[in-house]
Amino acid sequence: MTAPFSILTPDVVLDALESVGLAPDGRLLALNSYENRVYQVGIDDAPMRVVKFYRPARWSDAAILEEHAFTAELAEREIPVAAPIAHAGTTLHHFGELRFAVFPRLGGRAPELSDPATLERLGRFIGRIHAVGATRAFAVRPDLDIASFGEEPRAWLLKHDFIPPDLLTAWRTTVDQALDGVRRAFDRAGDFATLRLHGDCHMGNVLWLPGDGGGPQFVDFDDARSGPAVQDLWMLLSGERPEMASQLADILAGYEDFCEFSARELHLIEALRTLRLIHYSAWLARRWDDPAFPSAFPWFNTQRYWQDRVLELREQIALMDEAPLWPA
Repeated sequence: MTAPFSILTPDVVLDALESVGLAPDGRLLALNSYENRVYQVGIDDAPMRVVKFYRPARWSDAAILEEHAFTAELAEREIPVAAPIAHAGTTLHHFGELRFAVFPRLGGRAPELSDPATLERLGRFIGRIHAVGATRAFAVRPDLDIASFGEEPRAWLLKHDFIPPDLLTAWRTTVDQALDGVRRAFDRAGDFATLRLHGDCHMGNVLWLPGDGGGPQFVDFDDARSGPAVQDLWMLLSGERPEMASQLADILAGYEDFCEFSARELHLIEALRTLRLIHYSAWLARRWDDPAFPSAFPWFNTQRYWQDRVLELREQIALMDEAPLWPA
């Protein structure tokens, strides 16, 4: 099997940019990305650009263009997101077998999540993103749901024999109990609205510009899906339960300036975390033929790794049976 991105040499990166009329000056820096390949590139007589080469077969062209259209909607409303730049009338380009898009280079550092004012501003901008996201639905991009983030990854890992035989029963039993807990949490949440989301709104995808006129810039909408609003909030929470309750209150104080938040979605926080843990293991397993993954994640697929996942999911089972996190 040919490894993904095996043909993506520095010369190919530069040739691809030249194919859409850009003039790279030879400066090329690989950025930290595993799902796709992302580079910062110098351009003659122009600002530096970021070029993203999409993983083959992950998304259809239509799904990628739908992501691009969503970020364009947000940018038109002066919401600070990284939206691709159109060349020759399109934002998605083909160069041989490769597909890529060109973005502006955005600066910034990680946001200071211990600062209540920072959290409130983050909440305000996420509220603005969601206000736009709620105006229409994705036509092609999938939903974030139990089937795609829990049941299908579980089945894939079992089918492809990634679980060590001596841990198979414990892992399968624990995952099944965890998914039962997720279903109960979704039942407690009842009928909640779904909307277009960033989908992967963790600290690594938010760049903070300091000073007057600064603030958050949201990057990498590659995981944009439809789902509950709380999906874009819970990954910003960290620490012990009282700390997370305080952080949540600060985020919602800004969020509800622009978008109403349904408290019933608080039942979903630990359920969504559980789904992410299951999905993450399958994501690593599916990518194991990519040489970048064994070198970057050498601890994956060891005996210790799967033992820790069983313990982690058992903790989640207990957390999902507790009262939901409440802003304080």
